[in-house]
Amino acid sequence: MANLTIRNLQKGFDGHQIIKGIDLDVKDREFVVFVGPSGCGKSTLLRLIAGLEDVTSGSIELDGREITQVTPAKRDLAMVFQTYALYPHMTVGKNLSFALDLAGTPKAEVEKKVAEAARILELGPLLERKPKQLSGGQRQRVAIGRAIVRNPKIFLFDEPLSNLDAALRVQTRLELSRLHKELEATMIYVTHDQVEAMTLADKVVVLNGGRVEQVGSPLELYHHPANLFVAGFLGTPKMGFLKGKVSRVDGTGCEVTLDAGTTISLPFTNAQQSVGDAVTLGIRPEHLELAKDGDCQLKVVADVSERLGSDTFCHVRTTSGETLTMRIRGDLASQYGETLNLHLDSTHCHLFDAQGQVIRKALQAAA
Repeated sequence: MANLTIRNLQKGFDGHQIIKGIDLDVKDREFVVFVGPSGCGKSTLLRLIAGLEDVTSGSIELDGREITQVTPAKRDLAMVFQTYALYPHMTVGKNLSFALDLAGTPKAEVEKKVAEAARILELGPLLERKPKQLSGGQRQRVAIGRAIVRNPKIFLFDEPLSNLDAALRVQTRLELSRLHKELEATMIYVTHDQVEAMTLADKVVVLNGGRVEQVGSPLELYHHPANLFVAGFLGTPKMGFLKGKVSRVDGTGCEVTLDAGTTISLPFTNAQQSVGDAVTLGIRPEHLELAKDGDCQLKVVADVSERLGSDTFCHVRTTSGETLTMRIRGDLASQYGETLNLHLDSTHCHLFDAQGQVIRKALQAAA
């Protein structure tokens, strides 16, 4: 078993609070991804779990055992760093076995564990090579293999793919996903890349300013963001936002008059909502389309288009100066400067209050 429990974890440097009271549970065999912008505290949080930084206050438990003050070597965790950290004078085989040799593990057991790690990561033909003879992707696999041979309770990954080129990142990402399933391991992974978070994770932890904004499955966070930050951070291209004011409220929802010059009825409400309140409407690129007669129409002016083959991203600007992105078929595109009428489908809209918190649908609120 490998269950990690974090309670009220805090970390400060020179009077500055970096981690501001985090509570988190990581369950056995979960693939948990910490994601957020640079400086949000995700790598610091991972280093606190690993024992590479001292905790200011709070607790960390592994399977019920307090490890907050336990040295890194005795935490039964293995960390894979962004920079590989391989010994340049050792062969791949020696790099894999070094920690086991240092611990006095019997030679037969060392050979068995190295052979198994090499099989899983397809490193067999490379065991006699030195790190300088390997590609970036091969070096990263060796770094992962060095963690595998230790058979830790939890694998910790600190942005392990950031030094790889785009194609290799995709390939290695798939390898990591397969590795998680084959090992049936518990993994905690830090990245600033939301694509990695969405594709790898069982559970995503979105961090911002040293605090947890939201925890959930990738699709849960994508379709039901708790606030403006999560809504704007997850998704490529990002969700579009339109400012407006509440112009009507009743038991079934509300009506919002947008600064961009249209009014839309939405099935959202909460007890604090009043006419005149400032709100923000959010809609994702795949839910924007050209309007038909009878649709709720938003007039926009087309900006540039990005053709990606299967998809085209059409960037548009509203009369109030707000920008939106429309995702359409790859063989279509808008013409620069043309006027378009877009359909705002209320069933796919999100609504946020003046503090940036989500306003739930009326039926959800009643439940």
